[in-house]
Amino acid sequence: MYLTFNFSTSNYSNLSDAGSLTLQELTHRSVKISIIIILGVMVTLGNIAVLLVITSSVAGWSRNSRYFLLSLTAADSAFGLLVMPLNLWVSLLKDYSEGPDALCHVVAFCNATVYSTCMYTLATISLERYIAVFYPLQYSILMTRKRTLLLIAFTWCFPLFLLSPITFPDGIIEVHFSTASLVCNPSYSTNVAYTFSLTCLIFFPCSIVMTYANLRVWCAAKRQRLKLRKYGCALSNRHNVAARVLVPVMAAYYTCWTPCVAVMIYSVSGSTVPEWIEFVVVWLPTSNGFLNCIFYFWINKNFRRKFHLILQRLALAICPKLADTFGWSSTSSAQFVSGIFDNNNVVHERTSSVSSTCTLLSLA
Repeated sequence: MYLTFNFSTSNYSNLSDAGSLTLQELTHRSVKISIIIILGVMVTLGNIAVLLVITSSVAGWSRNSRYFLLSLTAADSAFGLLVMPLNLWVSLLKDYSEGPDALCHVVAFCNATVYSTCMYTLATISLERYIAVFYPLQYSILMTRKRTLLLIAFTWCFPLFLLSPITFPDGIIEVHFSTASLVCNPSYSTNVAYTFSLTCLIFFPCSIVMTYANLRVWCAAKRQRLKLRKYGCALSNRHNVAARVLVPVMAAYYTCWTPCVAVMIYSVSGSTVPEWIEFVVVWLPTSNGFLNCIFYFWINKNFRRKFHLILQRLALAICPKLADTFGWSSTSSAQFVSGIFDNNNVVHERTSSVSSTCTLLSLA
């Protein structure tokens, strides 16, 4: 949910009126635009790399897991491909007034939809993990392909319905452009009931599902790790995989989203926060799209190996000389590695109906 708030309602001059702005305001805006662009590029490139890998089979990842992760990648990619360009375009090219603005309503709706979809997707991934770990024998029955696709459809369609009132200029909620965050902000203080409905239907349910599911998986992984260590089946210097994956995932989620929600609730009474605090809390959730690339994908050893193999293939196809420089010119070696991965993928697809996160219980 793109939980934004109306802190800055002053008129925003276009580029032709930039001379009326103070030097400090121009400097702040330039810094903000640079941060937004860098963040958007990082999110986009990170998710493109992820997309190259998970469109094909990855060892240890079931078909349903790839569906959910593809949905997450699509939602995260929308940060850099939709949210960032739309808001920058609006902030640079449009002259704003206090009255209703149809374009700003549409942009605010797009922002809110992308962020809400991301939160729902994170919750469904946590739910799938929970079922895979605690109901492995029933997983194929509980998480059929049809139910998986229905869950993904829900994460994308329900926000469209829930946030549709934002699109109407004369609707139930006002939208203004904020010069502090450079974003079209729904003025949630103009409709307190709708504001709390959004938090109760999006942020809190997703947070509860993620916290409960990941905490249970972490506890199960910890018990299994202690049992293996007790019977001498695990070395004491093995990494705690559950803590290495689940703890950063939840820490990043609450770090990115809690300040935004807290300040939104605070602003319902009409209170304001300093300019840079608003900017940070509004754009902080976008960074979750880049952190997801790290915690859900790059930590996974099989993912890194598959990405390395894809780089080898691209280098051999596009620039053989560059491949020679890195020692990737041996096609027979690349084909051998490819064969190993492909065979492993087939085995995992046929024998495993659980997600890759089940490896948390094996201390791989």
